[in-house]
Amino acid sequence: MADHDACCGPDCCSETTIAHTTANDQLRDKVREGYAQIAKSGQWSGVRPATAGMTEQQIESGTCCGGSNGGGGCCGPTTLSPEQVALAVGYADDDLSALPDGSNMGLSCGNPTALASLKPGEVVLDLGSGGGFDCFIAGPKVGAAGKVIGVDMTPEMLSKARTNLSKYRERSGIDNVEFRLGEIEHLPVADATVDVVISNCVINLAPDKRQVWREIARVLKPGGRVAVSDLALLKPLPQAVRDDLEALVGCIAGAESVDDIRAAVLDAGLTDLQLVAKPQYIEAMTSWQDPLYKRVAASLPEGAKMGDYVVSLDVAAKRPMS
Repeated sequence: MADHDACCGPDCCSETTIAHTTANDQLRDKVREGYAQIAKSGQWSGVRPATAGMTEQQIESGTCCGGSNGGGGCCGPTTLSPEQVALAVGYADDDLSALPDGSNMGLSCGNPTALASLKPGEVVLDLGSGGGFDCFIAGPKVGAAGKVIGVDMTPEMLSKARTNLSKYRERSGIDNVEFRLGEIEHLPVADATVDVVISNCVINLAPDKRQVWREIARVLKPGGRVAVSDLALLKPLPQAVRDDLEALVGCIAGAESVDDIRAAVLDAGLTDLQLVAKPQYIEAMTSWQDPLYKRVAASLPEGAKMGDYVVSLDVAAKRPMS
């Protein structure tokens, strides 16, 4: 990725390149700050960054304005709880009941572990693993002979995930999950060592999404596969939404078009691409009056709906055998 490569040629150290690098770094810092707040509060807040205006006591207890930790909103209308979000996008009750407390923070927009059809003995890499939600679901599916690696760029998320490891080992009886600090554009994983890459509503947060897909292709073994759930655009959002930091952290403002995602996957050299749009997530967030979605919807042209612009997209592809 040109942003971080050491280079002083005419195409690398220009003012334009430096400005682009700075902008990307600032964007990552804003996303990292937002997700650090989510890690502290224990869930996504649909009104504003989860701990904005809260005391340390409120953060630690998971409460906001005297309310309980049952919904996603903060000082606003009740939204989907983390469990309701997971159920709405296709997770099974059995998977959710076995999770360590606090690993599900309502950040899903799909179910990549189901899409991946994981098998015993496989090595799985989760991009943007957060509190370990999908890693802890994938672990029992690949079994003691398999391995699950979670990568996240937010230290607070990594700490939360590692804290959850002991409870996962106790409940599952296996020790096959680990977490690494790193950016998904520069994965701390060796070439051709992973059978399956999964990711759940994270790639949209990366400034250089094409680099993410190149990294996915690099770490996959020949014949390995990728299963990603992410938000995608059916048509461009208004500029006010694209400039909204909360909408970025909420995985809306940074979403790419379906066509751009298709091009990025194929340009990375992956094949057997399948794109499946699943509008249920957007419908659920809209019908449950999530405050962020209400505000974004209010910025749309009269008569337009969130589902006209944004969709949850399942992306499946493979690395060729040679």
